[in-house]
Amino acid sequence: MNYGIVSQEQLEQIDVILTEKLIKLGVDCVIIIDMAGNIITARDNGESKYDVYSFAALAAGNFATVDAMAKLVGEQEFSLLFHKGQDSNIHFSKIDDELLLISMFGKDISLGFLRLNVVDVIEKIRKIWNKK
Repeated sequence: MNYGIVSQEQLEQIDVILTEKLIKLGVDCVIIIDMAGNIITARDNGESKYDVYSFAALAAGNFATVDAMAKLVGEQEFSLLFHKGQDSNIHFSKIDDELLLISMFGKDISLGFLRLNVVDVIEKIRKIWNKK
């Protein structure tokens, strides 16, 4: 999947999916980034106070670090990461080799329920990108 040339219509479709399947679920903020930390798109609940640009750069570095650790233990990759805090959580999931979906959410959302929705979102995003 090459996301290099994405139409405005495709981005709008992806934003609708992110809003319907994650933001309305209760996710505070969701970002799609490339592995260099560039933001492809971001959606939030209107109350999010995250600096998504700084977050995207740090998230890309975090994922690259964990990718290197996976190789050290003999894994090809770890395709998802989860960081749990007292009030805030972060879920990272690979869309493909070039893109990450990052969801930031509070303690009111079950991780299992979020993961089910993320799997569905990724599948829908892949279909949109493959329509080029």
